[in-house]
Amino acid sequence: MRVIGTAGHVDHGKSTLVAALTGIHPDRLKEEQEREMTIDLGFAWLTLPDGTQVGIVDVPGHRDFIENMLAGVGGIDAALFVVAADEGVMPQTREHLAILDILQIPAGVIALTKVDLVSDPEWLDMVELDVRLALQGSVLQDAPLIRVSARSGEGLSSLLGALQTALSAAPRRLDLGRPRLPVDRVFSMPGFGTVVTGTLLDGSFKVGDEVEILPGGLRGRIRGLQSHKKKVQTAAPGSRTAVNISGLDADQIRRGQVVSLPGAYAETRRVDAFFKMLPDASRPLPHSSEVKLFTGAAEVVARARVLGAEAVRPGEEAYLQLELRDPLPAARGDRYILRWPSPGETIGGGEILDSQPRQRSRRNQPEVISRLEALHQGGPADLFYQAAHAAGIAPVAEIARRARLEREPAARSISELIAAGRLIALENAPLELESETLVAADQTLEQIWTRARQELSAYHQQYPLRFGMPREELKSRLKLSGRIFPALLAHWRAAEKLKERAGLISLTGHEVTLTPAQRAAADQLLNRFAQSPYAPPSLKECEAEVGAELLSALVESGELIQVSAEVVFRRQDFEQMLAGVREHFAEQPTLTVAQFRDRFGSSRRYALGFLEYLDAQGITRRDGDTRRLTA
Repeated sequence: MRVIGTAGHVDHGKSTLVAALTGIHPDRLKEEQEREMTIDLGFAWLTLPDGTQVGIVDVPGHRDFIENMLAGVGGIDAALFVVAADEGVMPQTREHLAILDILQIPAGVIALTKVDLVSDPEWLDMVELDVRLALQGSVLQDAPLIRVSARSGEGLSSLLGALQTALSAAPRRLDLGRPRLPVDRVFSMPGFGTVVTGTLLDGSFKVGDEVEILPGGLRGRIRGLQSHKKKVQTAAPGSRTAVNISGLDADQIRRGQVVSLPGAYAETRRVDAFFKMLPDASRPLPHSSEVKLFTGAAEVVARARVLGAEAVRPGEEAYLQLELRDPLPAARGDRYILRWPSPGETIGGGEILDSQPRQRSRRNQPEVISRLEALHQGGPADLFYQAAHAAGIAPVAEIARRARLEREPAARSISELIAAGRLIALENAPLELESETLVAADQTLEQIWTRARQELSAYHQQYPLRFGMPREELKSRLKLSGRIFPALLAHWRAAEKLKERAGLISLTGHEVTLTPAQRAAADQLLNRFAQSPYAPPSLKECEAEVGAELLSALVESGELIQVSAEVVFRRQDFEQMLAGVREHFAEQPTLTVAQFRDRFGSSRRYALGFLEYLDAQGITRRDGDTRRLTA
């Protein structure tokens, strides 16, 4: 299934030619038939001599309806570019040609129509030369030109043959397993309900699929599919498709929305893009200009932020960050058009390079331009790498979706990037395209590690007597969640960049070192413990003597062991009591608080704190008023 779109000036015979080729008149509106002028998109279809099924989108030629035209040309494989022999190249001829050029329509045929109205062969030769001059430097400069008459039938068979040749050379539509249908028409049919039409991109729809409408997130289910008014169970990428959706009313959907599988695409209010301004644009595009953005079948007002310059002049190329007034589903590689809102004028367009930029770009940063250049000019591995860098730390499947590459080049890119150390796997799991294994670009990891190192270094300076920062605090400061943070910690530990103990994180080179004065204060406190090992100073008394930070350092270093909110012991005293408990259990099966107190000449508070600590460690198990050894 292939799709052709017409283009050309008003009243040059586009709709009449489509009717002659297909037997279907594409002007469906009463006003269009009365005025003999296409106002909105029209649709028809035919079968080429080689059996290829072709859908035709007929677009308006009048300048008042140029924005309707833009809704129809985004999903076509080839252009049928129409110029009337009696008039030649006209204003909308040039504007439509500029639009086809911006959208990089991959193939086309020029139809020189109404030749039956011209009796002078020299005039036809002159018009043909004029057309060729207008096509110079455009995507259609080498397209065949066929002289035709829709009324007499002259040249129609040659035109069909030329279309067949052009389509056979045009690249096939990608099948990425992520179907989306930009909606160009919505209506309701009695007995069926809501129907939307469009050109299906990037994957296949099947009857019964649950679908999501973006923007908005409404859900429905595919009740039926048609292509060229024939029912199908599966609609293939590149086909003109009518989708009967159950669960939604026609007034809930509008032109420009996208039908996709749930979760396959996301809305965005910002895109990074390559932009080429038309040489004959009436004025430059200054930074922060308000423009109209057209992509797929959608139209949205946007603010054009020019990156690396103050303005784009006619004929120049640039990178833009487009901030959208309304959300839009888009994908890397989508073509787009920009127009001035008023007075209406097509000024240029290009390619969306990143549909989900993580942040507002700084306009004059060289690394921003470098990233966009890699996205615009790089090969598959560069695209995959930039998608990974833009996604942060993410599953392989998510990065593959952002990269919008076919399976083979995507899989090859993963292998190349892993081997080169530019893509890092954070989990020991398969790296297939559909896998949820977390990976990250080396630049991304270096940026996050720089932040983590700075946070930990500042923490060590602020609290030199602490082993490290609590795990959850570091997680919060880095704003990481889910599986990402533990995967990162494991990666950094394996690389010996940091160490972890009892839920505390420190840089590998960090060691707690007491000053001579602090060591003297600590020794003085420990002497008090030695004088009364089984009834030592309380935690509160210790803190009053040496301060919270030094006390914390003694606990973290293991010189002191805290067994409760109030009770702390020297390590050697703790180990002696633990050995005594084990000796008791070697002789008796149970131990009471009173027996422990009497054995060590302690008080109930210390005995209870110590035994409850052993319970928490799984060394003993409480059984009523007694305890039994478990380990």
